[in-house]
Amino acid sequence: MTTFATLDELTAAVGTELGTSDWHTVTQKQVDLFAEATGDHQWIHTDPERAKSGPFGGPIAHGYLTLSLIPLLAKECYGVDGVRMAVNYGSDKVRFPAPVPVGSAVRATAELLSLTEVTGGAQAVVRFTIVSEGSAKPHCVAETITRFYR
Repeated sequence: MTTFATLDELTAAVGTELGTSDWHTVTQKQVDLFAEATGDHQWIHTDPERAKSGPFGGPIAHGYLTLSLIPLLAKECYGVDGVRMAVNYGSDKVRFPAPVPVGSAVRATAELLSLTEVTGGAQAVVRFTIVSEGSAKPHCVAETITRFYR
């Protein structure tokens, strides 16, 4: 994990990789809880027996579940000290190139694309690429927008 002492330090890192998270296994329990929270109970996610004969050979995580892992993975990639708070401002260019089979261990790599001044702080655009071992394609690529306030 990379820790920046200030927003000025983070500015100097534009265009670089910020870090890579630890591996995290996506469990069926997580998928089921996500289905409950979102109302998306599609069988490819929540019915392991039926999913075995489906297009992916077993249950897969929801794409939006994979995206929602970014806060967990991000805090293992980088941190910024000397700020009062950080808030999620949104995401751009979210893609799910490959499904995440339940039981897969995933991790993210963060790359700082830009940092611009906003009133009271700075806005960072960070590209997260979520992968697992053995997958030819990433599972999720998303540009997140975070506002850091001094």
